[in-house]
Amino acid sequence: MKLFSFLMGLSLTVLSFVPQATLAAQEIKPFVRGSYQQIVAARQGKPFILNFWSLSCGYCRVELGMLKKLTRKYPNLDLALVSTDTLEEENQVSAALAKYSLGKAEAWVFADSYTERLRFEVDKTWQGELPRTYFFSAKGEVTAVSGKVAQKEVEQWIKEQYSSR
Repeated sequence: MKLFSFLMGLSLTVLSFVPQATLAAQEIKPFVRGSYQQIVAARQGKPFILNFWSLSCGYCRVELGMLKKLTRKYPNLDLALVSTDTLEEENQVSAALAKYSLGKAEAWVFADSYTERLRFEVDKTWQGELPRTYFFSAKGEVTAVSGKVAQKEVEQWIKEQYSSR
């Protein structure tokens, strides 16, 4: 009994040193028809980055690591992340996002088996290549990039967007 009490006390002590943000699972919203419009409308007139990624995409993981660094350096960066995995993989998606701890980034996961329709709503020219990143300026201008983006370029975009505010 003493060993059990000791271990419980030790566990509570260790947990008290872990930041609470890492203990709480990030809310992941289902990305369905209309979600893209919802994301864009909520940010009307504000710059933000919309990133599509997947658990099985190696370059996506590299990009998530880079975005983690940028959210630390630029805490006002508005970031929305959409996993193109399935709703059934929500636990794995949540675990991956927890690993990168992207702060206040909004998280979504595809929740429609007809993924082509979801991609078409986002961008009629998008064929599903990942990572896929959209840069929205405060003026509503959108730049789409397929494949890994360079941190230097993203940082330049952030400086341009947030310096004029």
